Amino acid sequence: MDQSLPIADPHAEIREEVAKLCARFPGEYWRQVDRDRAYPTEFVKALTEAGYLGALIPEEYGGAGLPLSAAAAILEEIHRSGGNAGACHAQMYIMGTILKHGSPEQKQRYLPGIASGELRLQAFGVTEPTSGTDTTALRTFAKREGDKYIVNGQKIWTSRAEHSDLMLLLARTTPRGEVAKKTDGLSTFIVDMKAALGNGLTIRPIRTMMNHNTTEVFFDNMVVPAENLVGIEGKGFRYILDGMNAERLLISSESIGDAKWFIHKAVEYSKERVLFGRPIGQNQGVQFPIAKAYAQMRAAEALLRQGLAKFERGEPCGEEANMGKMLAADAAWAAGEACIQTHGGFGFAEEYDVERKYREARLYQVAPISTNLVLSYVGEHVLGMPRSY
Repeated sequence: MDQSLPIADPHAEIREEVAKLCARFPGEYWRQVDRDRAYPTEFVKALTEAGYLGALIPEEYGGAGLPLSAAAAILEEIHRSGGNAGACHAQMYIMGTILKHGSPEQKQRYLPGIASGELRLQAFGVTEPTSGTDTTALRTFAKREGDKYIVNGQKIWTSRAEHSDLMLLLARTTPRGEVAKKTDGLSTFIVDMKAALGNGLTIRPIRTMMNHNTTEVFFDNMVVPAENLVGIEGKGFRYILDGMNAERLLISSESIGDAKWFIHKAVEYSKERVLFGRPIGQNQGVQFPIAKAYAQMRAAEALLRQGLAKFERGEPCGEEANMGKMLAADAAWAAGEACIQTHGGFGFAEEYDVERKYREARLYQVAPISTNLVLSYVGEHVLGMPRSY
């Protein structure tokens, strides 16, 4: 079944090459990784060596210098092929903060190593147990002492912390009660995790329903050199926001890929599975949910393309990024529901990969931003309604 874009795709060649790479990591590979709750080291290494994880890094630093839509195509194709880019996708959306706000020295120090694979920038330290998505209420504090900052606090849902060399960390540098706006007084840092581990940094894995390699991290007088401050002290919240639209657009592309995988799997099975003398796909009760999920996927895909185009033109794209993420996640979940229902009991069998992808797709109903917060954003910033929280 052809689920390619109905318009000319400028990244068709990239998709084709990513699909070839993913073919080297079939369902058996992902089932074993999931079973062991392991990190897909071989897959991430292959992506890195092929240059895909350095796609957004400018050529002068050893990257490909591609636009965000190319990164979206890479991630979508991974999920469309049955894989999971969650092990490495953060490197793409964290990258924007360093590219836009990092000093020339920071770019020269870190970007070539990230592009070559010598360094991994996979950990994003923002969310905390007591604040959740209320980022301005975070409590982790970085106190300036001469040429260094001393960090104390805790983060949660910091995925890939055990498999990353660098972390982008958001911490308070001015107490919340001493700032005019609650978004002020937050600063962004690049943390050398290898140097900090055991020296004020503790990582504790969290086992979840899907294999997402997530953790909670603790900072106990962890030292961060002052030169690792990104941009201006106290302006870190804005730097993080700059990357959030990119994050949501890229996550949307993964959900689109998941939806396409589910739909293809459901369609093929519905044609092959014969009951009562006819393929089950001939029954409207099977056919219609799949067709509706396909329509949902196409609608979300169209909004995603609009958002990517706006992002690349430097235009505000919060509406498309937020709604696109919500609609793409909904489309993936609807496709997953249709797929598992089409397979019946076999949908729960590990060997079909449906149950694994079903668990993985569920995450994006909640993260990186929950559906309710998306709706709050639309109500306030798009429709002009009173702030709901």
